[in-house]
Amino acid sequence: MRLRTRIRGGLAAVTVAVLLATGAACTSSSDDTDRVRIGLLVSLSGVYTTVGEDMRRGFQLYVDTHDGRLGGREVEVVVADEGEGPDTAVPAAQKLLERDRVVALTGLVGGATVDKVQNLTHERKVPLIGANARPGWPASRDLSYTWHTSYNSDEPGIAAAAYIKSQVGDGTVYAIGPDYQGGYDELRGFTETFSKLGGRLANPNGETMFTPYPQTQSFLSYLNDAAATNPSAVYTFYAGEQAVTFVKNYQESGLKFVPLYAAGFLTEGAVLDKQGTAATGIKNVLNYSPTLPNPANQEFVAAWSAAGFPGQPTTFAMASYDAAAVLDRALAGVDGEVTSEKLNAAIGQVGRIESPRGDWQFHPEQHRPVQRWYLREVRPDGPVLTNVLLQDLATLPAS
Repeated sequence: MRLRTRIRGGLAAVTVAVLLATGAACTSSSDDTDRVRIGLLVSLSGVYTTVGEDMRRGFQLYVDTHDGRLGGREVEVVVADEGEGPDTAVPAAQKLLERDRVVALTGLVGGATVDKVQNLTHERKVPLIGANARPGWPASRDLSYTWHTSYNSDEPGIAAAAYIKSQVGDGTVYAIGPDYQGGYDELRGFTETFSKLGGRLANPNGETMFTPYPQTQSFLSYLNDAAATNPSAVYTFYAGEQAVTFVKNYQESGLKFVPLYAAGFLTEGAVLDKQGTAATGIKNVLNYSPTLPNPANQEFVAAWSAAGFPGQPTTFAMASYDAAAVLDRALAGVDGEVTSEKLNAAIGQVGRIESPRGDWQFHPEQHRPVQRWYLREVRPDGPVLTNVLLQDLATLPAS
């Protein structure tokens, strides 16, 4: 069977390998209980296009390798363009929920997008299975219809802090990242945890440097200012095209010989190819590596290659693949017609997910994975550079 994938949000409709299904939306009639429609909202334009494309590939790969079905039901995936943030993502999400009447929504690249779209899905009681950034919401936020297969945006920095403190000792670390919600969350995770461990920031007044987003085209002036503080190391978060520019500028700046640590998105996927040798030696923290030696990952990597997708699978692809796995398990647990409310209840009962990253399960209150975080380093692997797995760091969120 083949699954029809339609693209909304300013892009022309296309057909991508999967099933011809015209089925239900938020509910399925008694004559149509074998079909469901899922909304996939990812960045297909703008600076995070490579991330969004990997997420789409990951979701598609799971569906393709399961005969175009999730939970035994035929699936129509309606794909929409998130763009660079809420201004484009919110209208696209509204179309998926109101016009296309999807039974669940997944994807979402940016933390600010997640924050706004979550308001829509919660109001309509449609499950949101986010597969990338997630803001560090307060405990009071109602997450009853919100789930994530990725991470909280502050977790890479939390996982990295103790290791970096052990490396710099009494030295200082300069913190720098982009001026938007994802940057705030990513850097806060590191700076707050590092400070609690007795670490000191090199930044003037101990305040993280946030560079204008998305207009910053060169980071050289910021990096040379950072070099003037004489840090023992630098910690950062950038992704997409800004990650390419940042890494190249770093090797051109006065920080060239200062150790650079980062959330793993800095060197993940297609950006590493563009960074080239400038990325060599960067140590970074992430929840996945394509070299993890578990059977689920070996199958995932082999399927990725067989599908003809470029490079190795990324954490973005893996989390979207896992979002499809969650929906697969949950839909299998829904009797009769599929409604968003019944599907959401079933998501809460999926239990342990066998994943390429290693087995994980949803935290019962926070609805995000309890998972391992890994330290990696960019090194040559034959003729190419790759993120080589060095060691386990932490399991987050802590129980």
